[in-house]
Amino acid sequence: MKKILITGATGFIGKNLAETLQKTYEVLSPNRRELNLLDQESVENYLKSNNFDIVIHAANTNNTRNKKTTDFEALDGNLRMFFNLERCNAYYERMYYFGSGAEYDRRHYVPFMKEEYFNTYIPEDPYGFSKYIMSTVSEKSSNVYDLRLFGVYGKYEEWERRFISNAICRALTGRSITIQQNVFFDYLWIDDLSKIVTWFIEHIPVYKQYNVCRGKSIDLYSLACIVKEVLNTDCDIIVGNEGLKPEYTGDNNRLLNELGNFTFSGMHTTICDLSEYYQNHMDVIQEELL
Repeated sequence: MKKILITGATGFIGKNLAETLQKTYEVLSPNRRELNLLDQESVENYLKSNNFDIVIHAANTNNTRNKKTTDFEALDGNLRMFFNLERCNAYYERMYYFGSGAEYDRRHYVPFMKEEYFNTYIPEDPYGFSKYIMSTVSEKSSNVYDLRLFGVYGKYEEWERRFISNAICRALTGRSITIQQNVFFDYLWIDDLSKIVTWFIEHIPVYKQYNVCRGKSIDLYSLACIVKEVLNTDCDIIVGNEGLKPEYTGDNNRLLNELGNFTFSGMHTTICDLSEYYQNHMDVIQEELL
């Protein structure tokens, strides 16, 4: 049985992965008291003493419901955690960390960006720049890989601000679904991400960077319409500004060529599942935060 370290297991992605992977693997998901990722000595001692096969680095420094970060904190935190783990790469077989489409530079997004588009531009924002640096390092590393995410949705995400969950929660509480400005996204269901991560645990990949996405675009207004249909509600959909923001989508051919026969979950089915989750957990929704 492979031994897996998951960082950031109190967050949306890490928590879902820990729940799923512990059914198959020996999974350790330490909290901050057990493993301080910002402390070099703490990370080195932890990795030395546990002999992990795979490290899945899902921890992030970014704005969350519980903490607002400065530009410096976002840059410093993401890089410090990453390099504390990367410098100890002799103590594990492989590390997969979650990059971001922000690595391509949000000022220059184009539809269905390919991995080869990376390094065409250097991101200006601190979060994207931190992910850009990490990806540059992973290219030269022997056993560190960038799983580049665009949009992931599912239970445990921040329903206060993540669009699909927020739209469901607003509709369930009798509110209008609000969109600041419409945009095409590339959304990935969290259970599909878990299956993809399992593949990477079991295989040695060819490349160091992968766009981990569905490779299909859908705009926020269409998603809001699916939410209305699923919940059978006549709530309003309010769009604040006309036009479209730059599309945020990735080309996933490199990923699919490795995975082989992989079928992504449908948007309608997964929104049904997520809506049912919130209907069964209405107590988690604080209406004043919607």
